[in-house]
Amino acid sequence: MKLLYFNDFRLGVLQGENVVDVTAAVQKIAHTGPGDLMNGLIERWAEFRGPLERAAAGGKGLPVSQVKIRPPLPKPVNVDCMAVNYMEDGTRKQAAPINAFHKSPGCIVGHGDTMVLPDIAATIFEGEAELGVVMGKRASNVPAAKAMDYVFGYVNFIDGSARGVQPPNNVFYQMKSRASFAPIGPYLVTADEVKEPHKLQVRLWVNGQLKQNFNTDDMANRIPRCIEWITSIHDLEPGDILATGTNHRGLSAFMDGDTVELEVEGMGRLAVKVRDDLKRTWLRETRLEREQRGLEGMTPQLTGKYAKA
Repeated sequence: MKLLYFNDFRLGVLQGENVVDVTAAVQKIAHTGPGDLMNGLIERWAEFRGPLERAAAGGKGLPVSQVKIRPPLPKPVNVDCMAVNYMEDGTRKQAAPINAFHKSPGCIVGHGDTMVLPDIAATIFEGEAELGVVMGKRASNVPAAKAMDYVFGYVNFIDGSARGVQPPNNVFYQMKSRASFAPIGPYLVTADEVKEPHKLQVRLWVNGQLKQNFNTDDMANRIPRCIEWITSIHDLEPGDILATGTNHRGLSAFMDGDTVELEVEGMGRLAVKVRDDLKRTWLRETRLEREQRGLEGMTPQLTGKYAKA
């Protein structure tokens, strides 16, 4: 099933090109807003799946192209992101030590929304194409062998990043947790629709130009190991997001006016705009293209505030 929020956070089920409003079927779930409603639905999925399927089958759909799509997970308790979790097309001789970081749930925006670049002296702004894993039940010290039993579904996830912020050490918080730096959507796909999450093509376009193109089979630490490791540190709750990392070789600068699209196979296509009131510019090159030219370091800023002479 494909679940989404639309218009004034009505709950919908996507059927083909139409979205069916199933909000009435979940009103018994105690909630104060769309965030804890979705989290509650995920936690009580066994109880509400049948009513949702019946409501979707009997309801009249609206063309999804005519509605405003909202983030399908407006308020997870935790957003955890794996760091350096790909073998980078075999260019890494061995996997990096397993590592992750928190990203503020307040960063979340949805399909059609805007990622806003803040007025800070960042070296470059990027967005990482990632498969987001959505937890289905409370998870604590989960062994890898049982980890997939805790997965509710999957979602497109862009991990916005402000590189080169100062001071240079321990920067993940201010680099990753900027407002609007976690676009997700357009909908949430339940796990039963994804046969093999470790064999999905991931593609990201900037203004129609393909920049990132890799497969989740290149993941260094697979989903069960990630869940095992994260839940050995802290509990995960229903509706929490675990972003599984990216292949960095296709990363490139995000700039004012850009349209960014992400499509993890089977997850639909997430599209967001980029706004930078400072109108800063960088070359339109990926990290791989820069490496192939024999250049080191990040693509330098060309124009605008903070550009180096």
